[in-house]
Amino acid sequence: MKSVAAGVAASHPATARTGVRILQAGGSAADAAVGAVLACCVAETVYTGLGGGGFATYFEASTGEVTCLDFFVAVPGLDGDRKPEAMVAVDVFFGGLPQTYSIGGASVAVPGIPAGLGEVHRRWGRLPWPEVVAPAAGLARTGVLLPAAHARTLESCAPALAYGEGAALYQPGGRLLQGDELLFHPGLATAMDALAGDGPEVFYTGAYADVLVETVRAAGGAIGPADLAEYRVHETPVDHATMAGYRVHARHDLNRTVDTIGALPDDLSRPGRAPGVASALLNRGKQRLGDTTNVSVVDPEGNACVITTTLGLGAGVWLPGLGINLNSMLGEGELLTDDLVPGRRMSSYMCPLVVIAPDGGLAVAAGSAGASRIRTALVDTLLGVLVDGLSVPEAIARPRFHVVEDTVHAEAGCPPAELAALADTGWQIVEWPEINHYFGGVTAVGRVGAAGDPRRGGVGLLL
Repeated sequence: MKSVAAGVAASHPATARTGVRILQAGGSAADAAVGAVLACCVAETVYTGLGGGGFATYFEASTGEVTCLDFFVAVPGLDGDRKPEAMVAVDVFFGGLPQTYSIGGASVAVPGIPAGLGEVHRRWGRLPWPEVVAPAAGLARTGVLLPAAHARTLESCAPALAYGEGAALYQPGGRLLQGDELLFHPGLATAMDALAGDGPEVFYTGAYADVLVETVRAAGGAIGPADLAEYRVHETPVDHATMAGYRVHARHDLNRTVDTIGALPDDLSRPGRAPGVASALLNRGKQRLGDTTNVSVVDPEGNACVITTTLGLGAGVWLPGLGINLNSMLGEGELLTDDLVPGRRMSSYMCPLVVIAPDGGLAVAAGSAGASRIRTALVDTLLGVLVDGLSVPEAIARPRFHVVEDTVHAEAGCPPAELAALADTGWQIVEWPEINHYFGGVTAVGRVGAAGDPRRGGVGLLL
């Protein structure tokens, strides 16, 4: 059976090109994914950054082993000497309706991205760490062009992103950046150079740890030295479910993506499957926007590395002179659970995954942005590739539907027969007038191509 070609899929051309160049230099899938995520932290700062958190899934071709790493944000407070002040409420408009989020220093949880990328590289990287960081540092020196799709996200999230110091970066002169205009973060190259030279520890016990603590506390947050020093990357259990004879491997996420795949109807032919798929996707959560991005990489040996990262909306708290916006995850109401004690890892919808073919080889490496729609986007993409016989670009680009309580939200172009089948079985239908970034942002490399999601300005490049 056909093997997966080496390639990179991401949500920005500069991110994808960075990953491909690292593969061309002899890097592994891990090297390329880490380098590409660092490029995300320069080129995709409306979605992610060094001040955020994430997850990685790695497939080792020689053994067939799948490993999931959790480097999501942790709850601060281990120092016990600081109570957070009130957060700052902002209204973010999405679909014409306001949604209230909370930002500011009290929304900042302990970042995990530097530690997580360091651990992925330590386990599976081949190239020296400074060589993996160098491309992102180069991008930080010049800035990058903002894709039109990212500009649309910026417009929705401007109350959070263009808050405080972010105003000068995202809304210079009072005008939001537009597509194909330069996005540049002064000082970010300095931070990347320090990361290359000193390693991830620079943010936890090194030169920037005190800067991070002082900045967050001055803004009303609670992060202390012990929170940073005690942060560790976790290896997390890997679950799997079967779709059309393929095994889908991923972590247990907040939306139970693997369980959802296992609950799909036996008959997956269209249009009759639509009600059963909707039932499996039933999500009683709220419609939240969520700023997240994903990188999927396969190397020439068939190893795969998928990394999903996020800032939330961004706290609007910037490390001085370093161009780094910190996460706002403690302001994401749907992620706040009763067990959030200091040091505890927060929950997340993120679900980087790999699909193993019946022959034991890799079939697809994929992940998605989109908060509570991540599961929707991934399930629909896998149905397209594994069941409907579509190429990866076709499966990612086609219209999707997302379920919230008794309502199906359908992108423009969803098959009328499927919508009719849903309506006949009692679902309320809301038809959107366009393909919209609300419905997620998949990036995937598979046996039938590589692609980023057009909803997020994504691209796929083969080696």
